[in-house]
Amino acid sequence: MNKPHVQDPMGRPAIFITGAASGIGRACAELFARQGWFVGLYDVNADGVREVAAALGEGNTACGALDVSDPEAWELALADFWRRSGKRLDVLLNNAGILTAGAFESVPLKRHFAMLDVNVASILIGCHRALDYLRQTPGARVINMASATAIYGQPDLVTYSATKFAVRGFTEGLDLEWSRYGIRVSDIWPSFVSSAMAASFERLPSAKSLGIRLAPADVAAKVWRCATTRRLIHKTHWTVGPQASLLSLATRITPTALTRLVVRKLAH
Repeated sequence: MNKPHVQDPMGRPAIFITGAASGIGRACAELFARQGWFVGLYDVNADGVREVAAALGEGNTACGALDVSDPEAWELALADFWRRSGKRLDVLLNNAGILTAGAFESVPLKRHFAMLDVNVASILIGCHRALDYLRQTPGARVINMASATAIYGQPDLVTYSATKFAVRGFTEGLDLEWSRYGIRVSDIWPSFVSSAMAASFERLPSAKSLGIRLAPADVAAKVWRCATTRRLIHKTHWTVGPQASLLSLATRITPTALTRLVVRKLAH
């Protein structure tokens, strides 16, 4: 049976969100703020997070510029958030991500490495730097933004897909490790979302086949469920949208060769 999260009477729960200036990150910030949470808004776009903070109201947020590939920047941001949140870090939401679509060889190496830095290295750094704060917050959780491309590798999104496979493996291993601290680690697998990234993949055959059917608010709703639902059996992976759910199910019950055939057909 699922049990709703009960807010701690000693203070507001607090969430630290990367990539919070727009898209999924902003939608999550708005939802958690509406539910009474204290929200940390961090993004390389400093003006963007200040705009979101202003919209959410004074006293409800902490915000700042954050280059998620910089360990020292993480230390400063987390220390400031911890002080402003009343010494709580209930949820670390590693949402920041970038995408460059196209044939593997047509994408400059610089962009491949940038995806590795922002989509993978940033999560390692964030979790490493946040552990002490998470351990001091009973029932703390880490939520990493993965993707339906973590289910089976995607043509024209090869490196992006690989980064999300890395997020998936990292999430699974760290969830097992950090269970000894009472910290649960999960990830979110949305299919194509109508956000700033949509311009990068809307021309892809797979996006045309499956459709861009999700809004940032749909993903935020699943993040909220992940963050606040207490289950007898912990759920590590959370799919968003019927396409992601069906593809995830297919990979579990069908031979790899058949899954490969389906993905190939969707990509052409």
